[in-house]
Amino acid sequence: MLEPVQNSNSKWMVDPPPILRWLMSKVMGRVASTDHIAKKRRDFEAQRVAQKQAHTVEYFHQLDDPYSHLMAQVLAQLAESYDIKVVPRLIRATGGKHQPEDKKLAVWARRDAALIAPHYGLTFPDTAGITPELESLHRATRALANYDPAAFIAKIKSISQALWSGAGDLKAMSDGDVATDAAASAALDAGSARLLELKHYSGASLYYGGEWYWGVDRLFHLEQRLRDLGACHRPSEPYLVPRPEVDVTGADASQLTLHFYPSLNSPYTAIIFDRTVALAKACGIRFHHKPVLPMIMRGVAATTAKGRYIFFDTKREADYFGVPFGHHVTPIGSPTRRAYSLLPWAKSLNKDAALMSTLLRLAFSEGKALHLEKNLQLGVEAAGLDWQAAKKHLGSDNWKSLVEQYQTEMVEGMGLWGVPSYRLTGLDGEPDLEVWGQDRLWLVATEIRRRAGRDSSASS
Repeated sequence: MLEPVQNSNSKWMVDPPPILRWLMSKVMGRVASTDHIAKKRRDFEAQRVAQKQAHTVEYFHQLDDPYSHLMAQVLAQLAESYDIKVVPRLIRATGGKHQPEDKKLAVWARRDAALIAPHYGLTFPDTAGITPELESLHRATRALANYDPAAFIAKIKSISQALWSGAGDLKAMSDGDVATDAAASAALDAGSARLLELKHYSGASLYYGGEWYWGVDRLFHLEQRLRDLGACHRPSEPYLVPRPEVDVTGADASQLTLHFYPSLNSPYTAIIFDRTVALAKACGIRFHHKPVLPMIMRGVAATTAKGRYIFFDTKREADYFGVPFGHHVTPIGSPTRRAYSLLPWAKSLNKDAALMSTLLRLAFSEGKALHLEKNLQLGVEAAGLDWQAAKKHLGSDNWKSLVEQYQTEMVEGMGLWGVPSYRLTGLDGEPDLEVWGQDRLWLVATEIRRRAGRDSSASS
C-alpha cells in the first residue's frame, strides 16, 4: 500500500499546515546551526572546567544489539587512548515508536554489522544468530552488572564475543561472583532510564557534552571533538575506526546495476543524493533512481527525539563532507505528492534524478517551501525542465503505481524500510548487496570496486 488508511502518525506530522512547517524550520534550523552547536560546546566545556570535572563519556550497551557488539571491541581502546572517564551502562531495547520495526531491525542489524565489521578491522561471528540465546544473555547481564566501570570496560569485549559466538562459559569469565537477577534487572532499568532521561533511544551509543555518537560509524566524530580539546594521548595516530573513502576510481562497472531508493523528506538523502549520482556516473554503472514516500507517510512511527537526533546527525555528517544543509522547510505530505506527480514525466525525459536533486537542495539547504508553487517551479526549471509543460502533469496520479512498486521492492523484497537504501546487483553468482543509510555509500563503492575488478580480470 502506498499510504496506509490509518496512519500511526498524527495528521499534523503527515501533512503539517504552513505555520507548522515554518515553526519546524525554525526549531530544526537551530538544531542544525553550526554556530549554535559550537556555542553549546563552548558553554559545556566552560562549565566542565569551572566545576573541575573530567571529560565524562557515558556509554549505553545493549547486549543483544549487533552494533553494541562492534562497539564492545573498541571501548577499552577508546578509554585508553583519550583522557576521558567512561561510564558504561547496560540497557534494554527501547522498542515502541523509537524502534517500531523491532523484528526487522534485529534482522537488518545482524546483517549490517557483519557486512561492515571487516572493513573497520572488527569481527562478527559467522555463526551468530539474529540475537543471542536468552540464557546466555541473562548470564552475560549478571556478569557485567556486577562489575565496576573499569572492569566492565576491560571485560565487555570478551564477554560480548562469547555471547554472540555461543562459545565459552560466561559465568567462568566473570572473575568471581555475578549479580543476582534482581540486581541485573535493576542495572538494566537504571541504564534505560538514563537513556530516556537524555532523550535517546539506541544502544551502542556514546554521550558527551550534550551530543550523541551512535555506533562505530560515528565514533570518529567523538574522537575529533576530543582531539580538538587536547584530550587525545596520541593525536598523531589515526582514528580507532576511520571511515572508509567512497572511491570507485578506475572501476568499470558497466556490467553492474545500482538501484537507489531515496525520499524527498529524508535529511540523510539530501546530503548523499548528489554523491550517489556522481558515483554512478564515475564508474559507468547501470543506475535506477527509485524514489519512495517518506517513512512517516508510509505509516512508520516517528518520535520528536528521533527526529531531532537525525537532523543533528545529518548536519554533523554534512559538515564532514562539506555539503550545505540545515536551512530547510519540510516537504512532507502534499509537497511530496505534488513533486512526485512530476516524476514519470521527468523520467521520460531522463530528468527525474536532476529534478529530485534540485528539490532536495531547495528544501534542505536553501529553505525553500515546496508547498509554494513558485518554489516548485524553481526546482523544475533548475533541473532543466519547462514549467509550463510540468504544470500539465502536476497533481496527477500517474506516479502512484510506480512509487508503490519501488516501496514494495524495498520493504518487502529487501526487508528495509528506511532511506536512502541501495541494492547492487551483478555479476552472475554474486548475491545482491542490499544496504540502508547514507553512511553505507562507501560500502557500495567498495563492493563495486571488488566486483568490477573481478569482471575485468575475468575478461582479460
